[in-house]
Amino acid sequence: MEAKQEIAQLREENQLLREENKALIEKVNLLLNLVASQNIKKDSHNSHNPPSSDKSKPKRNKSLRKKTGRKPGGQKGHEGNTLKMTDNPDKVEKLYSNYCEKCGNDLSPLGGFLHELISKRQEVVLPPIQPKYIEYQQYGCICSCGHHQKAAYPKEINAPIQFGSEISALVSYFNVFQYVPYQRLKLLFKDIFNLSISEGSIQNLLNKSASKGECVYNAILNEIEIASYVGSDETGAKVNGEKWWIWVWQNIENTFLKASNSRGFDTVEALFPNGLPNATIGSDRWAAQLKIQSKDKQLCFPHLQRDLIYLIELEGEKDEKQWATKFKNLLHKALELRQQAIKRGSPFEKHEQTVKDLEQQLNQLLAIPLSKQVTPKTLTFQKSMIKYRNYLFPCLYDLEIPPDNNASERAVRNIKVKQKISGQFKSGQDTFCILRSIIDTLRKRELDVLFFLKQIIAI
Repeated sequence: MEAKQEIAQLREENQLLREENKALIEKVNLLLNLVASQNIKKDSHNSHNPPSSDKSKPKRNKSLRKKTGRKPGGQKGHEGNTLKMTDNPDKVEKLYSNYCEKCGNDLSPLGGFLHELISKRQEVVLPPIQPKYIEYQQYGCICSCGHHQKAAYPKEINAPIQFGSEISALVSYFNVFQYVPYQRLKLLFKDIFNLSISEGSIQNLLNKSASKGECVYNAILNEIEIASYVGSDETGAKVNGEKWWIWVWQNIENTFLKASNSRGFDTVEALFPNGLPNATIGSDRWAAQLKIQSKDKQLCFPHLQRDLIYLIELEGEKDEKQWATKFKNLLHKALELRQQAIKRGSPFEKHEQTVKDLEQQLNQLLAIPLSKQVTPKTLTFQKSMIKYRNYLFPCLYDLEIPPDNNASERAVRNIKVKQKISGQFKSGQDTFCILRSIIDTLRKRELDVLFFLKQIIAI
């Protein structure tokens, strides 16, 4: 009897030890995974972080592009640009010899007689820049009816002395597009244009220009609302020490920037209360862009590729199925198919076998079971891809839809450059967004920026 009780007690102790051992093994595995994940740092090559945030750069970041085999530099058939002579020079200097270098004879009495043109060279110079002052004199007279009739000033002339629209356009261009801060802009106008202008006047001119350009700014927003493709992104910006966000909505012809103190969907909803029903939205998988009502969505391939690189570095050795690597290769294959579509000049149709095979491979990958214990982050990524499965290949069926969101990233990068040079915004974030949207849109449409800025400000 005592032996049976002892055996039962030992069995109970053994079971407790087994459970304790299992719990300890799970903890050890968890700690090992945590240590392994800490060794894999996120930077610009395996995440959405910009290159400027990389703390250490032991080696050059590897491009996501595959090698083409072509040599670097201009390719064969590329038309280069060089400084060219003009057929109508503003000034001609005729060069004659006064004496013969061989015999010493005096040739000056000949003047230009018997001399022939051998060659010519041109020098490009800039004349000294001086501001012009235009005075408007108002005259009046007494009509036969007794009324004192006074001539009207031009509608844009509303002060005893003021800066013209040309100067306002230059201030906007230099500050907003070329990122010249107020103090340096003040010196630039003094040294180059011989015109004294205070920092306060610079700010007033920018505000006035933005106010005049608001109608154009709203017209750009209207173009975005009816567009068939819109790329979107956002970036952080300091405004009076607080964290704000600058949003961009852009396509091949338009750029619209908007400052907001929120990165959430409330900003998008306030801007587009009816959504963008005609558009395919290109984004980097941020929830606010994915939530907006639209015709379709397109996820950015480079962002997905960097996410997959991180998963391969973090969990790739544990994943016997090599899921992340296979998914990365699938995206590369999709990009190759898009290049084929571009070369042939037409997008793929859904019934074509090539894309049907690609879609089937995607379905098979998304159906592969992954272990939450072995590859938890890869599993999370897979769930995201299942949720957004239809947002991967719209770029194959419409060549106007790019497979990346690079244009949006280039647009918001300007905000980072602006702040690195000038620091945080004090109160001019809206002014910057209005003027930068107009300038970038003009440039996309290959229009003369200064000319149209002047016309907008002069309205």
